[in-house]
Amino acid sequence: MDYALDEDQQAFADEVRRFAVRVLAPHYQSDDKAAEFRRELAKDMAGMGLTGLRIPEEHGGQGASAVIAGLAAEQVGREDFNATYLIINTALISDVITRNATPEQQAAWLPGIASGDTVPCICITEPEHGTDAAAMQAKAIRTHDGWTLHGEKTSITLGMAADRAVVLARTGGPGARGVSAFWVDLEHPTVTRSAFDDLGSRAIGRASLHFDGTPVGRNDLIGAEGEGFVSVMQGFDYSRAIIGLACLGAAEKSLDEALQWSRDRVAFGAPIGTFQGVSFPLAECATYLKGARHICLEALWRKDNGLEHSAEAAMAKFWAPKLAAEVIHQCLLTLGHVAYSTEHAIGQRLRDVIGLEIGDGTAQVSKLVISRHLLGRKYAP
Repeated sequence: MDYALDEDQQAFADEVRRFAVRVLAPHYQSDDKAAEFRRELAKDMAGMGLTGLRIPEEHGGQGASAVIAGLAAEQVGREDFNATYLIINTALISDVITRNATPEQQAAWLPGIASGDTVPCICITEPEHGTDAAAMQAKAIRTHDGWTLHGEKTSITLGMAADRAVVLARTGGPGARGVSAFWVDLEHPTVTRSAFDDLGSRAIGRASLHFDGTPVGRNDLIGAEGEGFVSVMQGFDYSRAIIGLACLGAAEKSLDEALQWSRDRVAFGAPIGTFQGVSFPLAECATYLKGARHICLEALWRKDNGLEHSAEAAMAKFWAPKLAAEVIHQCLLTLGHVAYSTEHAIGQRLRDVIGLEIGDGTAQVSKLVISRHLLGRKYAP
């Protein structure tokens, strides 16, 4: 059993961290204040290969492992948490397209994602259907040359900025087997967008999208008709572990700042780290972070090795964002009044990671998956 990254993995992580410090960190707080997505971000990330990590090399990507994608999200999450959404989205969407689309579709769609020319999003959630996504009401109505999309999708990450989307819509009867997936042009005039004013992650442009007869051709169907919901949900299994590492990256950065403050800040004639009331909570934070990181990496390792990883990914998804919020909160308290100012990034990190306690699957759904794995579906909720 090997508990260390290999030489190439560590070198990659170090390279991404240097890039994140140099290129991403200077914009983290200003992008939040502007509350809009900088198009340059996608090109900067693409220049490092971070938007094409899971895309095959023949389509302009890196053909990287799931573990590598997770390490990238962790290092980027340290410096610009919101930039990790480009890794999370492109990894998930690329996986869906690579597994389900035809070779011709892959050749047409994937190079633009890898190059940063196409910013993609995924449209599943609806105003009345979030966790119960299989009950969605958005419809794809048959035409002579394809379909037209009708309905609303909400809480869409990068919804204001994306050029294209994987959109799930009902083409058949009730339930998951009546849902198909389409690759949709969001610049079409029948698509309208409404931005949200959010607590955190303001730079990612979360939005509602309205489809009013948006045309999609036969060649825009991803996989077989009626199989879209299942194919997309399979991708979420491993992307949730990438989300976990992104959140942990933000918490690790905050812990580093709190530890340095505990060395530098003097009270009652000694560095405050010499007081157990300061150092012990930070020791607990470091312990929990290490445990959560192992779960995330195990889920991605299992994905890379063709092993079942749904339970591990669910553990990563419910624990890592929750833990990250708790750790960042504790680090903010350790720094005290200086961290309560918006001039410090730690408060923004706290606001930002809370969003992923909600998005991409709630803790309750994750625990349901874990329970069924432990007990068997017959004996679990």
